[in-house]
Amino acid sequence: MRPVLLACLTTALAAAAALAARRTLHVVEVHGESMEPALRSGDRVLVRRLRPGRRVRRGDVVVITRVGPGEGFTLDGGTNLVIKRAAAVAGDPVSPEFEGSEEARVPPGRLLVLGDNPSRSTDSRQWGLLPESRIAGVVIRRLHTR
Repeated sequence: MRPVLLACLTTALAAAAALAARRTLHVVEVHGESMEPALRSGDRVLVRRLRPGRRVRRGDVVVITRVGPGEGFTLDGGTNLVIKRAAAVAGDPVSPEFEGSEEARVPPGRLLVLGDNPSRSTDSRQWGLLPESRIAGVVIRRLHTR
């Protein structure tokens, strides 16, 4: 293969990989204390967008849209994205301490999210079970620590 052709092919593959990564991954900055000690305000996290058909697993740290598709409610608070931990997913039992939930188990298409710092978090204890359609992505790793 000629060197010029090889260089063009390598550049095209790198561009395609970068484009695919931009569609799949994004960076979110953490604001607030609700996920301490795991995540602190100012941390940046790498988030994988949730593709159709992909499920959130219990324990995943998820990014939630405050104003999202369907289900007719807006989560209170500041920024447009919220980071919480998926405490229970479809089929898991719902703890009776969650007021407003008449479900014994998390129904399909819903999940229960909690902040790691309960005294500084607004989460499913106030919002109830969230629709999975509100999940923008799953945190893969922290990029920056203060």
